[in-house]
Amino acid sequence: MIPNQYKQSQDHRQLNEWVDEKCIKELERLEREENKMATLKEEAKAYVPMQTKNIADLDKVSVDLNLEDREGTDKDGKTFKYKVIVVNGEDYRVPGKVIGDLRSILDRKPDLKTVSVSKKGTGIGTQYTVIPMD
Repeated sequence: MIPNQYKQSQDHRQLNEWVDEKCIKELERLEREENKMATLKEEAKAYVPMQTKNIADLDKVSVDLNLEDREGTDKDGKTFKYKVIVVNGEDYRVPGKVIGDLRSILDRKPDLKTVSVSKKGTGIGTQYTVIPMD
């Protein structure tokens, strides 16, 4: 709120200086607040591990979605590349096996619009089945 002495003042320079001072103080306060470090406990409570979902987590998938390249690091620190589709802002990994199976299906059914992917197993032994939906 502007103090009365500035509201009635004919000296706009005085009012501008007061506004500038208030703005600077507010910016400094916001900067301090932004730089405030969270405690380990606060950070741990808010922690959500990064995890890429899998195309098999979706009920059905349009075959016209764009594939994007991503890079990750394995437990040994080695970099690897993988493909994803983005649905509602979330990445879903698309294994090469799924892409290969989809190619075979599209050879026989080029007008295919959607598929479903089922997944059995975990890790390197995971098996995927691509099911045409239309």
